[in-house]
Amino acid sequence: MTAKIVTDSVADLPSQVVNELGITIVPLNVRFGTEVYRDGVDLTAEQFYDRLVHSQTPPVTSVPSPGSFAEVYDKLAEETDEILAIILSSKLSGTYEVALQSIGLMKRKCQVEVIDSQWATMAQGFIVMKAAKAAQAGASLDEVIEITQNNISRVDFLSTFDTLEYLKRGGRIGKAQAFLGSILRVNPLITLRDGVVEPAGRTRSRAKAIELMCDFVRSYFHIEEMAVEDAACPDEAEALVERLSSKFPRERIYRSKTTPAIGTHTGPGLLLVAILGDKG
Repeated sequence: MTAKIVTDSVADLPSQVVNELGITIVPLNVRFGTEVYRDGVDLTAEQFYDRLVHSQTPPVTSVPSPGSFAEVYDKLAEETDEILAIILSSKLSGTYEVALQSIGLMKRKCQVEVIDSQWATMAQGFIVMKAAKAAQAGASLDEVIEITQNNISRVDFLSTFDTLEYLKRGGRIGKAQAFLGSILRVNPLITLRDGVVEPAGRTRSRAKAIELMCDFVRSYFHIEEMAVEDAACPDEAEALVERLSSKFPRERIYRSKTTPAIGTHTGPGLLLVAILGDKG
């Protein structure tokens, strides 16, 4: 039987990719006061960012319930006896632990393995895609796990946004704490290292930050996959795609919206480039 791949909504995978590769998404939750929404299901990105700007109540995120993972595992167990869940960094969220603990709640018998991707956004998404493609091609669960682990070190992303205030508020700021002294005057660039938010540069202008993102892409001698993501700044994202098309075919650059679960911690204006590839 074909191994089935599960991930969470923070992977930011476009719906077409999810459908084509048979990936199952377990959404995180976004809460405005007493109102709870499933990330990317009950609240679109556009609705979320409009509410984020105008709401008096700041949103918070929460992990999926153990039951939601167990339900997904049980449903997939009707079709397969091998499941691999690839989850966002355990240092950013408790989702990994929930995905692991949920195995004990299953009603059906099935081998379920859970991997901490150490990433988020489409960097995580590319790892998931590689696993799903291998599974579709007939790889065994052990082979899919090996492919997944090998690709964790082959992905990266660089992002810029207008303020670190949302990361600070949500407690996800990590080593980027060093930026806070000049939070109002800096266009910060961040990435993840070992699953933790880390500063990757700072500039005095948005244009310079975007130029550094282009330099990041140019540092790769081989690019297998690329994605450009945005949070309520689609025009800038499209302009960035146009610039990067000289390095990588435009039609192969995935365009993705960062989910509300990410937007809660970054705010609007996030621009991100994710890559699967090899540097010199």
